[in-house]
Amino acid sequence: MDQIKWGIIGCGNVTEVKSGPAFNKVANSSLVAVMRRDAEKAADYASRHNVPKWYANADELINDPEINAIYIATPPDAHEELAIKAMKVGKPVYIEKPMALNGAECDRINAFSKETGVPVFVAFYRRSLDYFLKVKELVDSKVIGDVRFVNICLQWQPYEEETGANPKPRWRVDPKISGGGHFHDLASHQFDFLEFVFGPVKHASGIARNQTGLYEADDIVVANYEFESGVLGNGSWCYTINKAQREDQAQITGSAGRITFSFFEKFDIKIETESGTEVINIPYLQHVQQPLIESIVKELRGEGKCPSTGETGARANHIMDWITKK
Repeated sequence: MDQIKWGIIGCGNVTEVKSGPAFNKVANSSLVAVMRRDAEKAADYASRHNVPKWYANADELINDPEINAIYIATPPDAHEELAIKAMKVGKPVYIEKPMALNGAECDRINAFSKETGVPVFVAFYRRSLDYFLKVKELVDSKVIGDVRFVNICLQWQPYEEETGANPKPRWRVDPKISGGGHFHDLASHQFDFLEFVFGPVKHASGIARNQTGLYEADDIVVANYEFESGVLGNGSWCYTINKAQREDQAQITGSAGRITFSFFEKFDIKIETESGTEVINIPYLQHVQQPLIESIVKELRGEGKCPSTGETGARANHIMDWITKK
């Protein structure tokens, strides 16, 4: 492939800034068409982002001869069907995270990719962001010695639409659409990055519960996990605390120090060793998916490799399946 001409299926919020504009900012890449079931919203997106074409039907976009790569940015319940449809006509797919509803669906996507030879990529963009590459560099260079364990703590208050007299929770907490709740949505990023740094998780277990009844999905999860490298980890995720308790912190503890960082909300990396404390600030890019999209384009052109494939992307789903026993 020379010029990568993209079509987006599901041009919702994630595509407004994080991903959509990046397709036209990467060399040898352009956004040709977008699709949304609501024709008015699809036309509006195309107009605002200067996209030449729009569709209200996914099959029409997939079969557009001008498009040679598909970005699937729908909720997870549609990922498997759409990915396979795109691969059937020979078009590489870039799938939003989590890759699918569960590990079994991910495996079927990857099996079809292997059968057809059509590549699959997953939007775990932290594998290409400078902030997270710096964390990996600090670990790899043994700034904190040999790593002993990892801890994740993510505590968020409920969203406004999940509470009140007439709550209307979004699709992310409907397991039939998302595969789980906020844990499924956010922890997928975390486990993917941890495997990027430490290698495969050997086993994981946990307890997932719904304590408040605000929606059907789990609202609290605790977990233990072990990497094949011998590094141990634990974590807690709660989405029903008071706003004053909001916390997003991860810690990597080694034989000679500790690294503290954030997965979602902060740009500081703190390194504590015997020689003192250092804080590094690395803000995110405006279009956070741009470096990963650039790596996909380079791979499709035969110029490089993307670090987030269908095989690596499926791992997060499997780990969450182990933890939640779903």
